[in-house]
Amino acid sequence: MTETTAAPQSRAFEADVAKLLHMMVHSVYSDRDVFLRELISNAADACEKLRFEAIQNPALLGEDPKPRILITADKDAGRLVIEDNGVGMSAEEMIEALGTIARSGTKAFMERIEAAQGSKDGAQLIGQFGVGFYSAFMVADRVDVASRRAGAEEASLWSSDGKGEYTIAALDLAEAPARGTRVTLHLTEEAKSYADKWTLERIVKAQSGHVPVPIALVEKPGDEPQQIADGAALWTRPKAEVTKEEYADFYRSVAGQFDEPAVTIHYRAEGRHEYTALAFVPSTAPFDLFDAERRGRMKLYVRRVFITDDAELLPRYLRFTRGLVDSHDLPLNVSREMIQQSPVLAAIRKGLTNRVLGDLEKLAQNEAETFATVWEAFGPVIKEGLYEDFERQEQLLKLSRFRSTASGDGWRSLKDYVEGLKENQTAIYYLAGGNLDQLKASPHLEGFRARGIEVLLLSDPVDSFWVTNAQGFEGKPFKSASQGAADLSAFPKSESETAETPEASEAVAG
Repeated sequence: MTETTAAPQSRAFEADVAKLLHMMVHSVYSDRDVFLRELISNAADACEKLRFEAIQNPALLGEDPKPRILITADKDAGRLVIEDNGVGMSAEEMIEALGTIARSGTKAFMERIEAAQGSKDGAQLIGQFGVGFYSAFMVADRVDVASRRAGAEEASLWSSDGKGEYTIAALDLAEAPARGTRVTLHLTEEAKSYADKWTLERIVKAQSGHVPVPIALVEKPGDEPQQIADGAALWTRPKAEVTKEEYADFYRSVAGQFDEPAVTIHYRAEGRHEYTALAFVPSTAPFDLFDAERRGRMKLYVRRVFITDDAELLPRYLRFTRGLVDSHDLPLNVSREMIQQSPVLAAIRKGLTNRVLGDLEKLAQNEAETFATVWEAFGPVIKEGLYEDFERQEQLLKLSRFRSTASGDGWRSLKDYVEGLKENQTAIYYLAGGNLDQLKASPHLEGFRARGIEVLLLSDPVDSFWVTNAQGFEGKPFKSASQGAADLSAFPKSESETAETPEASEAVAG
């Protein structure tokens, strides 16, 4: 496949992109198959965006209204082509999309991976972070991207070997896609197997069979395309018909991470408002979890037409949740302003939030170890809801887990705490600070330990906000151990209790 260009301009990658490309090219990450999932996901997004733009401007579809993704293998030439007939990109959009990194948290990712380079951890980190288009350089020594924006009378060619620079030039329309984007990978010698039909078919069916756009494969240039994925949206299928592996692959495509989802939430709401939700709680935290601008990446569809991935379908304290909602009630021409004010979206937001919290409660009750993993990753974020969401404060308190003077290396719930209250104890005692080890060594705990009274150890920054405003739990107010020493006169020291607790004995002796 030959691309003709005129007056190519050379440009340097943004510094962060150059670093990321270097990591991709020199990566020891073994699961290189992920590049194909990333490129197919980008192509599917482009097709979905065109469907949305065509609502206002049907002429954009021209005589080619059906979305598609076409993969062409050329084993003899060592090339692999992924082409879509989606919205396409202008030259400016290509520079922005392919030459810079807009994703917050990427710098933190690169700092961690640079520190781990050369170790097994480095490979694992790459696998935990969606690197999108740039993953192509794990298998290609040159990548060409030809693109024509829907409705435009010009096309552009972007090209790079991944070594710090790229070129971009005008492209003859005769050499360009009629609409959309064509990504050509010039495969490295070690990656020539990715031009093999059976390898491609296996990867697509295993990792991308769920995308809502049909995928066809051409074994070699000139052959007839063979459909290998029908484009049936995964979330429209009954839950009983979707396998755990299919859910996991779909999660990875929407989350941009490569861990396993800890919780999968798939349901159809009927009645006053009809919608389908497919959401996932990850098992590991993304790198930008505490970024001030970060929002939950929940996509909004209306009757399978992609609308936006910025609809604020969940409160900020559930921003780690990934997935989508497909509404049957919203108009297809809904604007961003209408989304924020829509009573339908408000009802969906309430229902989805309740469902996510409810499923987390079930996980805590039925799979304590898995929930502990989730809490380790997202507990500090969930606790933001204790002061942001007064309506659900009691529910969030039941869900919350804490380190305490009685927890050892594990976690304690407030239910556990209340069940262990001493006779005449009317408050839940806590000690807040910035470091768990320092809290454990605090002299404020000596009197409580000597009497066997449990104290919560609150070391997350968010704790100082919620604990002073919380209404208490099961009628027991929260009280700081640093201010509660006077209460201890009601609890005489017990020799048996101090004998059973070595820490308490040491405190008394001290």
